Amino acid sequence: MATVTLGDIRAARERIADKVERTSTVLSAGLSERMDVPIHLKLEHRQITGSFKLRGASNAVASLDAEEKARGVVAASTGNHGRALAHAAKLEDMRAVICMSRLVPKNKLDEIRRLGAEIRIVGNSQDDAQQEVERLVAEEGLVMLPPFDHPAIIAGQGTLGLEIIEQVPNAALVLVQLSGGGLASGVAAAVKGIRPGTKVVGISMARGAAMKASLDAGRPVLVEELPTLADSLGGGIGLDNRLTFTMCRDLLDDVVLLSEDEIAAGIRHAYEQEREIVEGAGAVGIAALLAGKVKAEGPVVVLLSGRNIDMQLHRKIVCGEIPSISECAA
Repeated sequence: MATVTLGDIRAARERIADKVERTSTVLSAGLSERMDVPIHLKLEHRQITGSFKLRGASNAVASLDAEEKARGVVAASTGNHGRALAHAAKLEDMRAVICMSRLVPKNKLDEIRRLGAEIRIVGNSQDDAQQEVERLVAEEGLVMLPPFDHPAIIAGQGTLGLEIIEQVPNAALVLVQLSGGGLASGVAAAVKGIRPGTKVVGISMARGAAMKASLDAGRPVLVEELPTLADSLGGGIGLDNRLTFTMCRDLLDDVVLLSEDEIAAGIRHAYEQEREIVEGAGAVGIAALLAGKVKAEGPVVVLLSGRNIDMQLHRKIVCGEIPSISECAA
């Protein structure tokens, strides 16, 4: 069975060492007091492109040979992978095409354009965007670098797990964002490869959590993609999923789903108490703790995965407004 190993992740770290930031982990005094155990925040939202996605994209691009780099790359994205891939491709002077649905927020589209990538808006889901990716691969010869179900992507994201265990060696629990599973499976493979007894819990939103639905069904399934504050966690996992479904099934200790109100509370706490601006997906670990949906026993590491939120939306949330669902994709 195909998988990504601890050795693959360590090799990825060497490959991308000069391309990404080694982000800090800090103790949250407020959350630690509230939960009565040390709560550490992994500040990955301070990564160069504003999210963890740069790790996987950089590793995937660095793994291409000269002929593949000359052809250029293409991917479907809910925004952050597209931004990361655009950045990594620009450093190599490569063509990059990012295919996205109409649900991707405008602030993420604007940043991808700024980095020089071509954008294709297709349909109302990441699955629709993926069809355009496959057309471009077949007709224009571009190299597909998907956002999660790819060994180099998973290994790159897994470098976060190495840093987490190095920074908090006695971590009893790691809370990690769960969407297509590239981040969760990579982090879990690294963490459990070094400390098998550390629990890793995937956190997602209740609206359209494709991996959770697939794990419950025992196989990859289609799930309607819905607007959500945690827009980065949207999209399917692919019915032909090769890696992340089985890795998440085998490595994650639990999966927790959050309401939109709970996600908004996580964003507010991050800003008001931690002085950190994070997007909805970036706040889900904090939100799970605040909602009492995760039992904290021993030191906890909470991953803040991204900061790429529309600031008007952020302002409404921290002022106590719960945006309408239509505003989540505005």
